[in-house]
Amino acid sequence: MADEGRRRSARSKTRMTKAILAEEGGAELSKHWRKDFLTALAETSNVTRSAKIAGVAPGRAYKVRREEPEFRRQWFDALCEGYDHLEMEVLRRLRDGDFATAEGGKFDFASALRVLGAHRESVGQEKASRANLDEEAVLGSITAKIEALRLAHRKKESGILIEGMVRPAAASPKDKRK
Repeated sequence: MADEGRRRSARSKTRMTKAILAEEGGAELSKHWRKDFLTALAETSNVTRSAKIAGVAPGRAYKVRREEPEFRRQWFDALCEGYDHLEMEVLRRLRDGDFATAEGGKFDFASALRVLGAHRESVGQEKASRANLDEEAVLGSITAKIEALRLAHRKKESGILIEGMVRPAAASPKDKRK
């Protein structure tokens, strides 16, 4: 069997530390752990619980997040989604007067509000960053449309139709009398 210290993530070729491998208990890693982790993160907003559900050590998830930009983007997408879910759940419970959990215990509003407060800034920054990217895309699209309209106008002015055909010559004054 290959040296466990050399076991690498399938996508990143990232070397996992012995501590991460020990924390995972040497169990076979599911090739779908990323998807499972991100799904659980969107549902729970809890990295440790999500890692447990995915069958990986939290350290592996953090390490892959640091080293893989696409996973980092998906991580923040999942956190933003989880934040929105928690916010909506708290609002629903407050509006409906639903203070009990499914198990019959009392819903922990204080913890929910602490989580929302702790993640408010990072989620807000991520959403603002995405909004700026979206704004840039919209502005780029508008600029491209304006350029296309200018080109079409120049072609029209120069006597060339947009379809690439030459505009018919203007009618002579004799033709107008008929």
